[in-house]
Amino acid sequence: IAIKGVVVSSKMDKTIVVRAERLVKHAVFHKYIKRYVKYKAHDEQNSCKVGDKVLIIESRPLSREKRWRMVEILGKLK
Repeated sequence: IAIKGVVVSSKMDKTIVVRAERLVKHAVFHKYIKRYVKYKAHDEQNSCKVGDKVLIIESRPLSREKRWRMVEILGKLK
């Protein structure tokens, strides 16, 4: 499974927090609502900064909460 998201925190060593967005249709009003999930992902080179768009994939458990790995940076924040 691969997920695209935006880095919201890079304060930890070799770890980033990625916020992924998805659209869900409301059952009654039939409007699309944005829902967010935050994932902790492994960043081996500490290359990501806040605001970067990244691609993360599922991996084995690396720590208590870290189960994702950063594969590539899709877009840097200017």
